[in-house]
Amino acid sequence: MIEPFDIEIEDITYSVFPEEEDVFAIFKEGVELIKIQKDNDTHWLKLDSESEIPLFVYDIEVELIGQQINLELGK
Repeated sequence: MIEPFDIEIEDITYSVFPEEEDVFAIFKEGVELIKIQKDNDTHWLKLDSESEIPLFVYDIEVELIGQQINLELGK
């Protein structure tokens, strides 16, 4: 099990809480911001806040967070 960890992007600290395999809850300033899921080695998907179904829209913040998660986990 992966322990929660923090990442920093442009002076903003995000707390990352692993949930299921390749699914992470992301908190910003103590408030749940989004859930994201790894799509492949380079792309990440935002999950709908109610249904948790992946949304296939490009979101730069999701991609940057995903890149930092990959770096943190050594992937």
